[in-house]
Amino acid sequence: MILDGGLATHLETLGRDLSDDLWSARLLSDDPGVIRRAHLDFFAAGADVATTASYQATIEGFTRHGASPTEAAALIVSSVELARQARDEHGAGLVAASVGPYGAYLADGQEYTGDYGGLTEDDLYAWHRDRFHLLAGAGADLVAAETIPSLPEARALLRLFRETGADGWISFSCRDDHTISDGTPYDEAAAALDVPVGANCTNPAYIANLIALGARVVYPNSGETWNAQDRTWEGVGNDFPVADWAGATHVGGCCRTTPAQITAIRRQLG
Repeated sequence: MILDGGLATHLETLGRDLSDDLWSARLLSDDPGVIRRAHLDFFAAGADVATTASYQATIEGFTRHGASPTEAAALIVSSVELARQARDEHGAGLVAASVGPYGAYLADGQEYTGDYGGLTEDDLYAWHRDRFHLLAGAGADLVAAETIPSLPEARALLRLFRETGADGWISFSCRDDHTISDGTPYDEAAAALDVPVGANCTNPAYIANLIALGARVVYPNSGETWNAQDRTWEGVGNDFPVADWAGATHVGGCCRTTPAQITAIRRQLG
């Protein structure tokens, strides 16, 4: 199954400024039509799945910007409706509701470290619970808990998959080709979960070995590195050697990947 690519990257290509801490989630209130268009562009490029603009959409984040809790919840749910509208207009496809990590809410790069200052699995479960329930109940086909940097956070999210009965996956950010971002060996993290596991927002050069260690849902970034202090991507992107990714069930792209790259993946994988 072919996943979409970097939603925020494409929104920036379409001329939107995503420089604040809400990132693409801000457009759920400011310009929802452009989110729907971005989903349509990825479907047209060959994606089977649209991933919602809810990665950085949280009750706390929206209320920090002046929304009421009720308004914030409605904006989170709207991310699924926008993707469903695009899917219906395209005529085929699935919708995956994106659940980003606690580090995405912090907006300081901690989705690549998992250094949450002593938060426990129970703390992370409590923080994720309301948003996860909103997204799981909003009509998406799947829930994508993605860019998860730590095993305690993954375990907290696993509890919510079980609690809601949602289908989907938990996908880790990885520091290299055998370790997730908090230092846990990938195979150990994968073995601790009974939902499909993946690797995303990770250098594409690491993906083949992560598949050997259990990753089945793979959507790397371009290979560049995020500088959280300057809020810029640094370095040079790598190729996507998808021919080497046998064993993956879902393949797509994350940050800095485009509709054109999704078309290339579709052509290579048929």
